[in-house]
Amino acid sequence: MKTPFELLIGLTYTRAGRRGRRRDGFMSFISAMSVASIALGVAALIIVLSVMNGFQKEVRDRMLSVIAHVEVTSAFGPVSDWQSIAEKIEAREDVVATAPYVQGQGLFSSGDVVTGALVKGIDPDLEPKVSGLALEVSTPGTLGSDVSASGLKLLKPGEFGVILGRDLARRLRVSPGEKVALLVPQGNMTPAGMIPRMKQFRVLGFLSSGHYEYDSTMALIHIDDAAALFRTGGPQGLRIRVADMERAPVVAAGILSALPPGFYAADWSQQNKTWFAAVQVEKRMMGIILFLIVLVGAFGLVSTLVMTVKEKQSDIAILRTLGASEGSIMAIFVIQGAIVGVAGVAAGVAVGLLVACNVGEIVRAIEGLLGVAFLPKEIYFISDMPSDPRVSDIVPVAVCSLVLSLVATLYPSWRAARTRPAEALRYE
Repeated sequence: MKTPFELLIGLTYTRAGRRGRRRDGFMSFISAMSVASIALGVAALIIVLSVMNGFQKEVRDRMLSVIAHVEVTSAFGPVSDWQSIAEKIEAREDVVATAPYVQGQGLFSSGDVVTGALVKGIDPDLEPKVSGLALEVSTPGTLGSDVSASGLKLLKPGEFGVILGRDLARRLRVSPGEKVALLVPQGNMTPAGMIPRMKQFRVLGFLSSGHYEYDSTMALIHIDDAAALFRTGGPQGLRIRVADMERAPVVAAGILSALPPGFYAADWSQQNKTWFAAVQVEKRMMGIILFLIVLVGAFGLVSTLVMTVKEKQSDIAILRTLGASEGSIMAIFVIQGAIVGVAGVAAGVAVGLLVACNVGEIVRAIEGLLGVAFLPKEIYFISDMPSDPRVSDIVPVAVCSLVLSLVATLYPSWRAARTRPAEALRYE
Protein backbone atom coordinates (compact mmCIF):
# COMPACT_ATOMS: atom_id res chain seq x y z
CA MET A 1 0.00 0.00 0.00
CA LYS A 2 1.44 3.35 -1.07
CA THR A 3 1.95 5.93 1.70
CA PRO A 4 0.38 9.34 0.89
CA PHE A 5 3.06 11.92 0.14
CA GLU A 6 1.32 14.40 2.53
CA LEU A 7 2.06 12.06 5.44
CA LEU A 8 5.69 11.58 4.39
CA ILE A 9 6.33 15.30 4.05
CA GLY A 10 4.51 16.06 7.33
CA LEU A 11 6.71 13.53 9.15
CA THR A 12 9.81 14.99 7.49
CA TYR A 13 8.93 18.53 8.63
CA THR A 14 8.27 17.30 12.16
CA ARG A 15 11.63 15.53 12.37
CA ALA A 16 13.57 18.35 10.68
CA GLY A 17 16.80 19.24 12.43
CA ARG A 18 18.21 15.80 13.00
CA ARG A 19 20.14 16.37 9.85
CA GLY A 20 20.40 19.24 7.45
CA ARG A 21 20.47 22.98 7.94
CA ARG A 22 20.93 24.76 11.25
CA ARG A 23 17.64 26.60 10.74
CA ASP A 24 15.83 23.26 10.51
CA GLY A 25 17.39 22.36 13.87
CA PHE A 26 15.86 25.48 15.39
CA MET A 27 12.45 24.52 13.99
CA SER A 28 12.83 21.07 15.48
CA PHE A 29 13.58 22.66 18.86
CA ILE A 30 10.44 24.79 18.59
CA SER A 31 8.40 21.68 17.79
CA ALA A 32 9.86 19.91 20.82
CA MET A 33 8.91 22.87 23.02
CA SER A 34 5.35 22.71 21.66
CA VAL A 35 5.16 19.02 22.55
CA ALA A 36 6.56 19.76 26.02
CA SER A 37 4.12 22.59 26.70
CA ILE A 38 1.10 20.47 25.72
CA ALA A 39 2.44 17.55 27.75
CA LEU A 40 3.01 19.80 30.78
CA GLY A 41 -0.54 21.12 30.66
CA VAL A 42 -2.12 17.68 30.29
CA ALA A 43 0.07 16.21 33.05
CA ALA A 44 -0.71 19.11 35.41
CA LEU A 45 -4.44 18.66 34.82
CA ILE A 46 -4.34 14.92 35.48
CA ILE A 47 -2.19 15.28 38.62
CA VAL A 48 -4.25 18.07 40.19
CA LEU A 49 -7.59 16.44 39.41
CA SER A 50 -6.32 13.11 40.79
CA VAL A 51 -5.14 14.76 44.03
CA MET A 52 -8.46 16.59 44.40
CA ASN A 53 -10.28 13.29 43.85
CA GLY A 54 -8.06 11.72 46.50
CA PHE A 55 -8.85 14.43 49.06
CA GLN A 56 -12.56 14.20 48.25
CA LYS A 57 -12.49 10.42 48.69
CA GLU A 58 -10.62 10.66 52.00
CA VAL A 59 -13.02 13.25 53.42
CA ARG A 60 -16.03 11.33 52.13
CA ASP A 61 -14.81 8.13 53.75
CA ARG A 62 -14.25 10.04 57.00
CA MET A 63 -17.80 11.34 56.80
CA LEU A 64 -19.19 7.87 56.14
CA SER A 65 -17.39 6.55 59.22
CA VAL A 66 -19.81 8.71 61.22
CA ILE A 67 -22.95 9.00 59.10
CA ALA A 68 -24.87 6.13 57.51
CA HIS A 69 -25.32 5.53 53.81
CA VAL A 70 -29.10 6.02 54.16
CA GLU A 71 -31.28 7.23 57.02
CA VAL A 72 -35.01 6.48 57.25
CA THR A 73 -37.24 8.59 59.51
CA SER A 74 -40.96 8.87 60.15
CA ALA A 75 -43.07 12.02 60.02
CA PHE A 76 -45.29 10.66 62.79
CA GLY A 77 -42.75 10.49 65.61
CA PRO A 78 -40.94 7.39 66.90
CA VAL A 79 -40.75 4.22 64.84
CA SER A 80 -42.26 1.83 67.38
CA ASP A 81 -42.25 -1.21 65.06
CA TRP A 82 -38.72 -0.61 63.80
CA GLN A 83 -37.84 -4.33 63.91
CA SER A 84 -40.41 -5.25 61.27
CA ILE A 85 -39.40 -2.29 59.09
CA ALA A 86 -35.73 -3.25 59.49
CA GLU A 87 -36.51 -6.82 58.39
CA LYS A 88 -38.33 -5.52 55.30
CA ILE A 89 -35.40 -3.25 54.41
CA GLU A 90 -32.73 -5.90 55.05
CA ALA A 91 -34.59 -8.27 52.72
CA ARG A 92 -33.27 -6.19 49.82
CA GLU A 93 -30.12 -7.54 48.17
CA ASP A 94 -28.48 -4.10 48.06
CA VAL A 95 -28.84 -3.52 51.83
CA VAL A 96 -26.19 -4.84 54.23
CA ALA A 97 -27.54 -3.91 57.68
CA THR A 98 -29.77 -1.52 59.64
CA ALA A 99 -29.60 0.00 63.12
CA PRO A 100 -32.00 2.23 65.10
CA TYR A 101 -31.06 5.64 66.44
CA VAL A 102 -32.31 8.59 68.48
CA GLN A 103 -30.85 12.05 68.20
CA GLY A 104 -31.45 15.53 69.51
CA GLN A 105 -29.79 18.80 70.44
CA GLY A 106 -28.43 19.46 73.91
CA LEU A 107 -26.10 21.64 75.96
CA PHE A 108 -23.09 20.12 77.73
CA SER A 109 -21.82 21.88 80.82
CA SER A 110 -18.53 21.36 82.62
CA GLY A 111 -17.37 23.93 85.14
CA ASP A 112 -17.89 27.34 83.57
CA VAL A 113 -17.94 25.97 80.00
CA VAL A 114 -21.25 25.43 78.19
CA THR A 115 -21.42 24.27 74.57
CA GLY A 116 -24.02 22.83 72.25
CA ALA A 117 -23.83 19.36 70.73
CA LEU A 118 -25.69 16.83 68.63
CA VAL A 119 -26.54 13.96 70.95
CA LYS A 120 -26.95 10.67 69.11
CA GLY A 121 -28.36 7.58 70.79
CA ILE A 122 -27.12 4.35 69.24
CA ASP A 123 -27.34 0.60 69.79
CA PRO A 124 -23.76 -0.53 70.57
CA ASP A 125 -24.44 -3.99 69.12
CA LEU A 126 -26.00 -2.91 65.82
CA GLU A 127 -24.23 0.40 65.12
CA PRO A 128 -20.88 -1.15 64.03
CA LYS A 129 -22.75 -2.90 61.21
CA VAL A 130 -23.84 0.38 59.61
CA SER A 131 -20.96 2.78 60.34
CA GLY A 132 -17.33 2.94 61.42
CA LEU A 133 -18.02 4.68 64.72
CA ALA A 134 -16.62 1.75 66.68
CA LEU A 135 -13.26 2.17 64.92
CA GLU A 136 -13.12 5.88 65.73
CA VAL A 137 -13.70 5.61 69.50
CA SER A 138 -10.71 5.70 71.83
CA THR A 139 -10.58 5.35 75.61
CA PRO A 140 -7.33 6.89 76.85
CA GLY A 141 -6.49 6.61 80.52
CA THR A 142 -8.35 4.40 82.96
CA LEU A 143 -12.02 4.24 83.81
CA GLY A 144 -11.75 1.95 86.78
CA SER A 145 -11.53 -1.78 87.27
CA ASP A 146 -15.28 -2.22 86.84
CA VAL A 147 -15.07 -1.36 83.14
CA SER A 148 -13.73 -4.10 80.90
CA ALA A 149 -15.39 -3.30 77.59
CA SER A 150 -13.97 -1.04 74.90
CA GLY A 151 -15.26 1.24 72.18
CA LEU A 152 -19.03 1.45 71.77
CA LYS A 153 -19.46 -1.49 74.13
CA LEU A 154 -18.77 0.96 76.97
CA LEU A 155 -22.27 2.34 76.47
CA LYS A 156 -24.62 0.49 78.84
CA PRO A 157 -28.37 1.17 79.16
CA GLY A 158 -29.25 3.02 82.35
CA GLU A 159 -25.65 3.90 83.24
CA PHE A 160 -25.74 7.23 81.35
CA GLY A 161 -22.28 7.11 79.88
CA VAL A 162 -21.26 9.38 77.00
CA ILE A 163 -18.58 9.29 74.31
CA LEU A 164 -17.66 12.83 73.32
CA GLY A 165 -16.10 14.10 70.14
CA ARG A 166 -12.41 14.74 70.78
CA ASP A 167 -12.64 18.48 70.08
CA LEU A 168 -15.86 18.75 72.07
CA ALA A 169 -14.16 17.08 75.06
CA ARG A 170 -11.17 19.39 74.67
CA ARG A 171 -13.48 22.40 74.72
CA LEU A 172 -15.20 21.10 77.87
CA ARG A 173 -11.81 20.24 79.39
CA VAL A 174 -12.89 16.77 80.54
CA SER A 175 -11.18 13.37 80.55
CA PRO A 176 -12.54 9.80 80.67
CA GLY A 177 -14.09 9.08 84.06
CA GLU A 178 -15.18 12.67 84.71
CA LYS A 179 -18.77 13.91 84.79
CA VAL A 180 -20.51 16.38 82.47
CA ALA A 181 -24.04 17.77 82.70
CA LEU A 182 -26.37 17.54 79.72
CA LEU A 183 -29.34 19.88 79.38
CA VAL A 184 -32.04 19.11 76.82
CA PRO A 185 -34.86 21.39 75.58
CA GLN A 186 -37.59 18.91 76.50
CA GLY A 187 -38.17 20.10 80.07
CA ASN A 188 -40.46 19.61 83.01
CA MET A 189 -43.42 21.90 83.70
CA THR A 190 -43.23 23.54 87.14
CA PRO A 191 -45.07 26.44 88.79
CA ALA A 192 -42.13 28.60 87.72
CA GLY A 193 -42.57 27.53 84.11
CA MET A 194 -40.79 25.10 81.79
CA ILE A 195 -37.43 24.02 83.21
CA PRO A 196 -35.04 22.11 80.93
CA ARG A 197 -34.11 18.66 82.13
CA MET A 198 -30.53 18.05 83.18
CA LYS A 199 -28.71 14.76 83.58
CA GLN A 200 -25.20 13.94 84.70
CA PHE A 201 -23.21 11.77 82.26
CA ARG A 202 -19.93 10.00 82.80
CA VAL A 203 -17.35 10.48 80.04
CA LEU A 204 -16.31 7.05 78.73
CA GLY A 205 -14.14 7.93 75.74
CA PHE A 206 -13.55 10.12 72.73
CA LEU A 207 -14.79 10.06 69.13
CA SER A 208 -11.99 10.94 66.71
CA SER A 209 -13.28 10.73 63.13
CA GLY A 210 -10.79 13.28 61.76
CA HIS A 211 -13.65 15.51 60.61
CA TYR A 212 -13.86 18.65 62.74
CA GLU A 213 -17.58 19.16 62.16
CA TYR A 214 -18.33 15.86 63.90
CA ASP A 215 -15.51 15.78 66.43
CA SER A 216 -16.52 19.19 67.79
CA THR A 217 -20.30 18.74 67.97
CA MET A 218 -21.17 15.05 68.40
CA ALA A 219 -21.79 12.99 71.52
CA LEU A 220 -22.78 9.32 71.61
CA ILE A 221 -24.99 7.75 74.29
CA HIS A 222 -26.95 4.51 74.53
CA ILE A 223 -30.21 4.53 72.57
CA ASP A 224 -32.28 3.64 75.67
CA ASP A 225 -30.79 6.56 77.60
CA ALA A 226 -31.43 8.87 74.64
CA ALA A 227 -35.05 7.74 74.30
CA ALA A 228 -35.62 8.37 78.01
CA LEU A 229 -33.83 11.72 77.98
CA PHE A 230 -35.58 13.11 74.90
CA ARG A 231 -38.85 11.26 75.68
CA THR A 232 -39.20 9.91 72.17
CA GLY A 233 -40.82 6.65 73.21
CA GLY A 234 -38.58 4.67 70.84
CA PRO A 235 -36.16 5.01 67.93
CA GLN A 236 -36.65 8.03 65.70
CA GLY A 237 -35.37 6.25 62.60
CA LEU A 238 -33.06 3.67 61.07
CA ARG A 239 -29.49 3.99 59.84
CA ILE A 240 -28.84 1.79 56.81
CA ARG A 241 -25.66 0.49 55.20
CA VAL A 242 -25.88 -0.43 51.51
CA ALA A 243 -23.65 -2.74 49.48
CA ASP A 244 -22.53 0.00 47.06
CA MET A 245 -22.47 3.49 48.56
CA GLU A 246 -22.35 5.05 45.07
CA ARG A 247 -25.86 3.65 44.50
CA ALA A 248 -27.16 4.98 47.82
CA PRO A 249 -29.56 7.50 46.15
CA VAL A 250 -31.10 4.72 44.05
CA VAL A 251 -31.36 2.39 47.06
CA ALA A 252 -32.92 5.15 49.17
CA ALA A 253 -35.58 5.73 46.51
CA GLY A 254 -36.29 1.98 46.36
CA ILE A 255 -36.58 1.71 50.15
CA LEU A 256 -38.91 4.70 50.29
CA SER A 257 -41.23 3.23 47.66
CA ALA A 258 -41.54 0.02 49.70
CA LEU A 259 -42.40 1.79 52.99
CA PRO A 260 -45.83 3.11 54.05
CA PRO A 261 -46.63 6.81 53.50
CA GLY A 262 -45.11 9.15 56.04
CA PHE A 263 -41.55 7.85 55.88
CA TYR A 264 -38.56 9.74 54.53
CA ALA A 265 -35.26 8.39 53.22
CA ALA A 266 -32.14 10.53 52.86
CA ASP A 267 -28.84 9.22 51.48
CA TRP A 268 -25.36 10.42 52.44
CA SER A 269 -25.04 12.74 49.44
CA GLN A 270 -28.23 14.59 50.44
CA GLN A 271 -27.09 14.98 54.04
CA ASN A 272 -23.89 16.72 52.86
CA LYS A 273 -25.20 18.19 49.63
CA THR A 274 -23.68 21.65 50.14
CA TRP A 275 -20.19 20.32 50.85
CA PHE A 276 -20.11 17.97 47.85
CA ALA A 277 -21.51 20.69 45.58
CA ALA A 278 -18.77 23.08 46.74
CA VAL A 279 -16.09 20.46 46.06
CA GLN A 280 -17.44 19.84 42.57
CA VAL A 281 -17.45 23.57 41.78
CA GLU A 282 -13.90 23.91 43.09
CA LYS A 283 -12.75 20.95 41.03
CA ARG A 284 -14.42 22.32 37.91
CA MET A 285 -12.92 25.78 38.34
CA MET A 286 -9.47 24.34 39.02
CA GLY A 287 -9.74 22.28 35.84
CA ILE A 288 -10.67 25.35 33.81
CA ILE A 289 -7.75 27.34 35.23
CA LEU A 290 -5.24 24.57 34.57
CA PHE A 291 -6.64 24.01 31.08
CA LEU A 292 -5.18 27.42 30.25
CA ILE A 293 -1.76 25.73 30.33
CA VAL A 294 -2.91 23.45 27.50
CA LEU A 295 -4.23 26.52 25.71
CA VAL A 296 -0.79 28.13 25.97
CA GLY A 297 0.69 24.98 24.46
CA ALA A 298 -1.81 25.20 21.60
CA PHE A 299 -0.78 28.80 20.92
CA GLY A 300 2.82 27.59 20.89
CA LEU A 301 1.81 25.03 18.28
CA VAL A 302 0.27 27.80 16.17
CA SER A 303 3.53 29.76 16.38
CA THR A 304 5.51 26.68 15.40
CA LEU A 305 3.39 26.01 12.33
CA VAL A 306 3.41 29.67 11.28
CA MET A 307 7.21 29.69 11.44
CA THR A 308 7.36 26.40 9.54
CA VAL A 309 5.06 27.71 6.83
CA LYS A 310 7.20 30.84 6.51
CA GLU A 311 10.36 28.74 6.35
CA LYS A 312 8.95 26.29 3.78
CA GLN A 313 7.56 28.86 1.34
CA SER A 314 9.81 27.67 -1.49
CA ASP A 315 9.03 24.00 -0.79
CA ILE A 316 5.31 24.76 -0.88
CA ALA A 317 5.69 26.64 -4.16
CA ILE A 318 7.61 23.75 -5.76
CA LEU A 319 4.96 21.26 -4.61
CA ARG A 320 2.25 23.48 -6.08
CA THR A 321 4.06 23.71 -9.44
CA LEU A 322 4.37 19.91 -9.45
CA GLY A 323 0.60 19.62 -9.18
CA ALA A 324 -0.10 19.44 -5.44
CA SER A 325 -3.54 20.82 -4.59
CA GLU A 326 -4.35 23.33 -1.88
CA GLY A 327 -5.94 20.50 0.11
CA SER A 328 -2.72 18.47 -0.06
CA ILE A 329 -0.64 21.42 1.15
CA MET A 330 -3.08 22.01 3.99
CA ALA A 331 -3.02 18.31 4.90
CA ILE A 332 0.80 18.36 5.21
CA PHE A 333 0.75 20.99 7.95
CA VAL A 334 -2.34 19.53 9.65
CA ILE A 335 -0.46 16.24 9.86
CA GLN A 336 2.58 17.99 11.29
CA GLY A 337 0.47 19.74 13.93
CA ALA A 338 -1.47 16.55 14.67
CA ILE A 339 1.78 14.64 15.27
CA VAL A 340 2.94 17.32 17.72
CA GLY A 341 -0.46 17.32 19.45
CA VAL A 342 -0.72 13.54 19.73
CA ALA A 343 2.86 13.30 21.01
CA GLY A 344 2.22 16.03 23.58
CA VAL A 345 -1.07 14.54 24.79
CA ALA A 346 0.37 11.01 24.97
CA ALA A 347 3.43 12.20 26.88
CA GLY A 348 1.24 14.29 29.21
CA VAL A 349 -1.09 11.39 29.98
CA ALA A 350 1.85 9.05 30.63
CA VAL A 351 3.69 11.52 32.90
CA GLY A 352 0.46 12.58 34.63
CA LEU A 353 -0.54 9.00 35.43
CA LEU A 354 3.00 8.13 36.56
CA VAL A 355 3.10 11.06 39.00
CA ALA A 356 -0.54 10.70 40.11
CA CYS A 357 -0.08 7.03 40.97
CA ASN A 358 3.08 7.76 42.96
CA VAL A 359 2.36 11.25 44.31
CA GLY A 360 2.49 10.03 47.92
CA GLU A 361 6.02 8.63 47.54
CA ILE A 362 7.15 11.72 45.60
CA VAL A 363 5.84 14.10 48.27
CA ARG A 364 7.46 12.05 51.05
CA ALA A 365 10.78 12.14 49.19
CA ILE A 366 10.55 15.93 48.78
CA GLU A 367 9.61 16.32 52.46
CA GLY A 368 12.61 14.22 53.48
CA LEU A 369 14.91 16.17 51.18
CA LEU A 370 13.75 19.61 52.33
CA GLY A 371 12.98 18.68 55.93
CA VAL A 372 9.42 20.05 55.81
CA ALA A 373 5.94 18.58 56.17
CA PHE A 374 3.34 19.70 53.64
CA LEU A 375 0.51 18.07 55.63
CA PRO A 376 1.46 18.19 59.36
CA LYS A 377 -0.26 15.47 61.37
CA GLU A 378 -0.99 17.97 64.14
CA ILE A 379 -3.15 20.06 61.79
CA TYR A 380 -4.51 17.74 59.10
CA PHE A 381 -6.10 14.34 59.61
CA ILE A 382 -4.51 13.27 56.29
CA SER A 383 -0.72 13.11 56.61
CA ASP A 384 -0.08 11.59 53.15
CA MET A 385 -0.94 13.20 49.83
CA PRO A 386 -3.93 11.20 48.49
CA SER A 387 -4.49 10.55 44.80
CA ASP A 388 -7.32 8.92 42.91
CA PRO A 389 -6.82 8.95 39.08
CA ARG A 390 -10.14 8.40 37.31
CA VAL A 391 -10.85 7.50 33.71
CA SER A 392 -13.78 9.96 33.79
CA ASP A 393 -11.25 12.79 34.25
CA ILE A 394 -8.36 11.52 32.12
CA VAL A 395 -10.34 10.80 28.94
CA PRO A 396 -12.00 14.25 28.68
CA VAL A 397 -8.67 15.97 29.40
CA ALA A 398 -6.89 13.97 26.68
CA VAL A 399 -9.69 14.35 24.12
CA CYS A 400 -10.14 18.10 24.69
CA SER A 401 -6.38 18.71 24.53
CA LEU A 402 -6.12 16.73 21.30
CA VAL A 403 -9.06 18.56 19.72
CA LEU A 404 -7.56 21.90 20.76
CA SER A 405 -4.24 20.92 19.18
CA LEU A 406 -5.95 19.96 15.93
CA VAL A 407 -7.93 23.20 15.83
CA ALA A 408 -4.66 25.13 16.33
CA THR A 409 -3.33 23.69 13.06
CA LEU A 410 -6.17 24.97 10.86
CA TYR A 411 -5.17 28.60 10.38
CA PRO A 412 -1.44 28.01 9.64
CA SER A 413 -2.39 25.16 7.29
CA TRP A 414 -4.90 27.37 5.50
CA ARG A 415 -2.25 30.09 5.10
CA ALA A 416 0.16 27.53 3.68
CA ALA A 417 -2.44 26.38 1.14
CA ARG A 418 -2.97 30.01 0.05
CA THR A 419 0.73 30.44 -0.89
CA ARG A 420 1.20 31.68 -4.47
CA PRO A 421 4.08 29.81 -6.22
CA ALA A 422 5.15 32.77 -8.38
CA GLU A 423 5.57 35.12 -5.40
CA ALA A 424 7.30 32.48 -3.28
CA LEU A 425 9.87 31.67 -6.01
CA ARG A 426 10.46 35.26 -7.18
CA TYR A 427 13.75 35.67 -5.24
CA GLU A 428 14.82 32.03 -5.17
